[in-house]
Amino acid sequence: MVLSERAMANPEIVRAYRERWGLDKPAYARYLTYVTNLTRGDLGESIATQQPVRKDLLRFLPATVELAVAATFVAIAIGIPLGIAAVVHRDRWTDHLARIGSLIGVSVPVFWLGLLALAVFYYRLELFAGPVRLDPSIPAPPVRTGLLTIDSLLAGRWDAFLNALRHLALPALVLGAYSMGVITRITRSSLLEVLAQDDIRTARAKGLAEHVVLLRHALRNAFIPTVTIIGLASGNLMAGAVMTETIFAWPGIGRYAVDAASKLDYPAIMGVTLLVAFAYVVINFFVDLSYALLDPRIRLD
Repeated sequence: MVLSERAMANPEIVRAYRERWGLDKPAYARYLTYVTNLTRGDLGESIATQQPVRKDLLRFLPATVELAVAATFVAIAIGIPLGIAAVVHRDRWTDHLARIGSLIGVSVPVFWLGLLALAVFYYRLELFAGPVRLDPSIPAPPVRTGLLTIDSLLAGRWDAFLNALRHLALPALVLGAYSMGVITRITRSSLLEVLAQDDIRTARAKGLAEHVVLLRHALRNAFIPTVTIIGLASGNLMAGAVMTETIFAWPGIGRYAVDAASKLDYPAIMGVTLLVAFAYVVINFFVDLSYALLDPRIRLD
């Protein structure tokens, strides 16, 4: 993949490249070298960009973080109220609508939903901005965090901030659709289970209003499965951004991974894989810590 056909015909060049990439060593030696370098934060060198993979990931990661955080916010802001509304209006049209919406969100492939959203909401209706993160006519703000919305606010650039939000809205809705569907279903099922418990019946027997029973007693206990799903969904958004970023020309690690896979850039592919796995571990670690805030019994144990 690195050498041209002409260079492949030269044994000295082939031997030099094999030594450079360690291909002249046995597999176990290459593995130990990779793990040793990994402990120092060295993810290797990208074959395609000829740059350290760590440097590439740091350059593309902020765009993915911005998109994943926005998608998570969309999924939570829509999914939890839909799940609660489905329980409050159980077996009515609101409940049926919420279940149908969650089923569509879980079932529709991201790549198809992204193409459909671009065709309808961007091309036909012109309600959202198109691909990329910022209009070419608007100068980018000074890079401080790599997050366009944050950098625009720090620089006092409201034009860039609003334009970045317009470009961020549609891919965030598409990426968060699956998580929204899962969060709606889990919130509904866990809340129904909690409402059937004895302590809830006792609270109702004391004459408490239904909204007090729901918000103060039931909802907090029902949030533990929902928070677990939110943690898993947040990590999944990092991996699921691959197709979304490709469709919306979003310069994040998802698009970087697609380019690396098309060029068989194995160091870059492994770097993206390790980064996503690390994100899963960190996010779910904080999710486990949040259980103690939601349920005092866990903190006492």
